[in-house]
Amino acid sequence: MRKTFLGLLGAGLALVLVTQGCGESNPVPPPPLPDGGAWVDCDEQDAGSCAPGQSCRFIEAYERSLCVSPCELATGCGDSEILCCPSGEETGAAGYCLPKDACTPPDAGSPDAGSGLDAGGDGQNGEDGGLGPVLDGGPAQDAGMDGGPAPDAGVDGGPAQDAGVDGGPAPDAGMDGGPAPDAGVDGGPAQDAGSPDGSVDAGVDAGTPDAGFARVRLMASNVTSGNYQAYEAPGIRLMQGAKPDVVMVQEFNYKSGSISDLVNTTFPGFYYYQESGAQIPNGVISRWPILASGEWDDPEVDNRDFAWARIDIPGPKDLWVVSVHLLTRNASTRNTEALSLVAKIKANIPVGDYLAIGGDFNTDSRSESCFTTFAQVVTTTGPHPADKNGTEGTNASRGKPYDHVLVDADLRAYQTATVIGASSFPNGLVLDSRVYTPLSEIAPVQSGDSAASNMQHMGVIKDFRVPLN
Repeated sequence: MRKTFLGLLGAGLALVLVTQGCGESNPVPPPPLPDGGAWVDCDEQDAGSCAPGQSCRFIEAYERSLCVSPCELATGCGDSEILCCPSGEETGAAGYCLPKDACTPPDAGSPDAGSGLDAGGDGQNGEDGGLGPVLDGGPAQDAGMDGGPAPDAGVDGGPAQDAGVDGGPAPDAGMDGGPAPDAGVDGGPAQDAGSPDGSVDAGVDAGTPDAGFARVRLMASNVTSGNYQAYEAPGIRLMQGAKPDVVMVQEFNYKSGSISDLVNTTFPGFYYYQESGAQIPNGVISRWPILASGEWDDPEVDNRDFAWARIDIPGPKDLWVVSVHLLTRNASTRNTEALSLVAKIKANIPVGDYLAIGGDFNTDSRSESCFTTFAQVVTTTGPHPADKNGTEGTNASRGKPYDHVLVDADLRAYQTATVIGASSFPNGLVLDSRVYTPLSEIAPVQSGDSAASNMQHMGVIKDFRVPLN
């Protein structure tokens, strides 16, 4: 009997050791909501995976991302099992409603493991520059997002639905020849630019030669081809060759797969937003996290709207971009669209942030009345981007200024030459593969890409050197 007992005891101990040696247990499921519902999983890269007014945040205690609601610390969340957990963000929601056991209080300013280095940094100068307290437990993924009103309702001068956060390692997308820094993508999690959470700032990559500033390249892209107003190989190559950080996309369709497939094919690891329910949707692709996104109604057309996104670029200010595709009907119609958009911008975008309006304006000349209207919120005067030969037109025959990247006065003050390889374009670039030389500077672009079947527009690029402080 004693032998039998000892044998059973030994087997039990062995089972415990084997269980412990198999690594961590499966992620702990979150408790049910007070109303009996469940916490909703979300995709951090997809702007539309949570309900309006909610944000997608990585919950470290559950090792998964959940849709959560914003809250005020003074009023809480209305349930004893759900806490208003401080967000630690300088702007946006004061906190987010999280399960009680998932709310980790700040570290009261004490550095992790005896140092001020971010555990998720690249091992070189990983300090956060004194931005607020650091959360215990290593590199908490930065939510970088805000709760707020539904996308169509605007953002009431503040944050809106989160468009997706640091969703794991963000590859450098092959951007090895452009002037923009690689946004801190150094093999670790993509960090939230400028967030006071102990993370590395998205634009401050160790060893960047442009200390104190970050390069931001904006692109307007309606370079679809073929018979379906969709992106094919020529347009994908043109976007890749331009090496942009933020793209305002028109006719954001892809027949060879999903929009996620298109983005991951063209710019692996980038974030994106595509307006919903549109035949030829507008959208935004960004190297940096999209904090909020949505669409504003275009009063003159029913197959697309104005797609906007608030982006956490390096530095203290956010960048708001609006992707537009104005009608070809006539100049008066385009001015009606511009009036509607300007009203939305004035009502919803803080004057202290940067603003860019980009896309296919379908304008026949720069004297159209829509430019006078847009001048209320962005600068519309020259000099303007041009190609290698100095030609400014952006339609297929290069005679009309169809496409534009227009920015507000604050951002315009930081515009700098667009430098690609050994070539420099002081006012920005109109990308036409038929005239660009040498093509090796904009690889993988091929000479005939801009002449692809039914490609009616050229890409437009502008660069900016924004301060980090």
